[in-house]
Amino acid sequence: MLNPCDPAFLQALEAQLPPGVLRLPEDRYLTELRGRYRGQAGAVACPGSVEEVSTILQAAQAARVGVVPYAGGTGLVAGQVMPEGPLPLVLSVERLNRVRAVEPLGNVLVAEAGCILTEVQAAAEAAERLFPMSLGSEGSARIGGLLGTNAGGTGVLRYGTMRELALGLEVVLADGRVIHGLKRLRKNNMGYDLRHLMIGSEGTLGVITAAALRLFPRPARTGAALIVVPSPEAALRLLALAQARLGEGVSGFELIGGQGLHFLAEVLPQIRQPFAEPPEWLVLVDLGLVAALDPAAELEGLFEAAVEADLATDGVIAGSEAQRAAFWHLREAIPEANRKIGAVASHDVSLPLAALPAFIAEAGAALATMGDMRVNCFGHVGDGNLHYNIFPANGRNRAAYDGLRDRVTETVHDLVHGFGGSVSAEHGVGRLKTGDLERYVDPVAVSVMRTIKSALDPAGILNPGAVLKG
Repeated sequence: MLNPCDPAFLQALEAQLPPGVLRLPEDRYLTELRGRYRGQAGAVACPGSVEEVSTILQAAQAARVGVVPYAGGTGLVAGQVMPEGPLPLVLSVERLNRVRAVEPLGNVLVAEAGCILTEVQAAAEAAERLFPMSLGSEGSARIGGLLGTNAGGTGVLRYGTMRELALGLEVVLADGRVIHGLKRLRKNNMGYDLRHLMIGSEGTLGVITAAALRLFPRPARTGAALIVVPSPEAALRLLALAQARLGEGVSGFELIGGQGLHFLAEVLPQIRQPFAEPPEWLVLVDLGLVAALDPAAELEGLFEAAVEADLATDGVIAGSEAQRAAFWHLREAIPEANRKIGAVASHDVSLPLAALPAFIAEAGAALATMGDMRVNCFGHVGDGNLHYNIFPANGRNRAAYDGLRDRVTETVHDLVHGFGGSVSAEHGVGRLKTGDLERYVDPVAVSVMRTIKSALDPAGILNPGAVLKG
């Protein structure tokens, strides 16, 4: 049983910390982006060193006070806010914001958990290297949160998720002990890999305070194209064709549904679209190539081969880096348009690549039997990640679908599970999807998760209520 973060606890803790570490809880620590949850806190701790994090957790465990780790606050499954239970202490990593080391020859960068993603990208670029993690919230997302949720982003196809981008971690456990695991090694088979245990654990097993991150050579030449395809199956075949021709030169492959393009025209008309009439399906192909290859020529050859194989009907190739950026801006504006339209239900799912076309067809048919709804299907199809979002029909609002929302989500998630997919592709479980974890994950796996949680956090102080139901 946890105790509240009360004045007596805070007074005792404050005596162990430098001035200014403990602060009153501001609203930004208690809200999440979609406004679905309202958190609570007795105070916010902003430690500036791993030693201060250790002191905080040691005191919290001794007093049995819950601790909610907080990074950039960009998560969409309420992992960063605790709306119920005894008043917790929020632990923000924002002051753990140093890039400790950059090693270009070793292709490694060591960053603290509070570093914002764009800062890490800039540090890598200054060393003529690339840190390839990229996503819409990169101007506010912090490294600790990206690791805690095993974030993906637009470059997973080529570079992998945060799990593949982290070589080592520094982590503070619930009792204050520190795992000094900032190895810079690609090969290290000394026992259990605790790094992978912590990545994706959403602050429920320990607080990540720093990471050794992989860097890559920057592509010498880049390019992009928007290609109209007749179907999702054609998109997958186009991906296979592109990879056969260019291998790892294919950095991104995004599927864009026509409904998303109509939403952009409706609520963000300032975003230029390359086709007079939005096509039903579109793919964004992004290339990063060596100096000897011309991206425009390679994309032209790919398009011609796709047309010949009946995989493409139209397309436009970026003629400059500015136009390539405009293509990506169009893709990344779709979530903003979604928010302006207002979804009935949103789903961030992943599926085996071969199952994507059948899922899209079956999900659309199943939803059509429930009523008149619009589906915006888009995402990182190269790695099987779809954003499958449901919206009211024209002229109707979300309130008209209140009675259908849970049924819609259950239908989509059941289909994803039936195809061997995951109902959480990028954002984690948080508090929003704890029921889904119990419903869809193998019971033995859930039991093992509980055993690990009990072993590393016996008092249950770390992010109570997140990932695993109490």
